[in-house]
Amino acid sequence: MARVTVEDCIDKVDNRFELVLLASHRSRMISNGASITVDRDNDKNPVVALREIADETVSPDDLTEELIHSMQKFVEVDEPEPDTVPVVAVAASGESDDDIQFDRMSEEELLKGLEGLTPPEDRE
Repeated sequence: MARVTVEDCIDKVDNRFELVLLASHRSRMISNGASITVDRDNDKNPVVALREIADETVSPDDLTEELIHSMQKFVEVDEPEPDTVPVVAVAASGESDDDIQFDRMSEEELLKGLEGLTPPEDRE
């Protein structure tokens, strides 16, 4: 196979800069042991990466996602939302809004509680 050119790949990836980023990322992946999807034909890794993009054996969208993931230092993990607390049925118990008692703290009680705390140490 003749050498691959940028014109062979530009219809798969519109931006030449993005093409270079994706091909270099794929080339690094091949150097790290990823299996190639085209015949090597004694070509070096960057040429193999460009040929894979031109032949559409690797998806540019997948390469973009892998490139972004490889550059991230912190990956946010979606944790399940906590279950909502069921609403207390006030009408069922026969109580009105005025009958419900809440724990309240006065300013004086709050100040007394804060007096017992020690200030944080200076970090200088």
